[in-house]
Amino acid sequence: MILKILSPEREVLSTEAELVELPGSMGRFEVLRDHAPLISSLDAGTIRYVKDGQDHQIECKPGFVEVRDNVITVCVG
Repeated sequence: MILKILSPEREVLSTEAELVELPGSMGRFEVLRDHAPLISSLDAGTIRYVKDGQDHQIECKPGFVEVRDNVITVCVG
C-alpha cells in the first residue's frame, strides 16, 4: 500500500506501508491491503504505520482520509 500525508503547504510523507492505523473521529481504525474504499474524518493524534516490519509514528492535526485501490491519502490542516 502507499501512504500519503498531505498538508496545505506540502507533501509530509509518501511511503509504502503494510498496515496503517489512523485516529478516526469515531475511534482508531486500521487499514490493511485491499481494504474497502472509504472516506473518514480524523481527529488530531498519531498515525501509526508498519513498513518493512518496523513500526513508525507521525503526529497529525485533524483532517480527512481517503482509502482507495491500496492508496491511503491523508489530508490534514
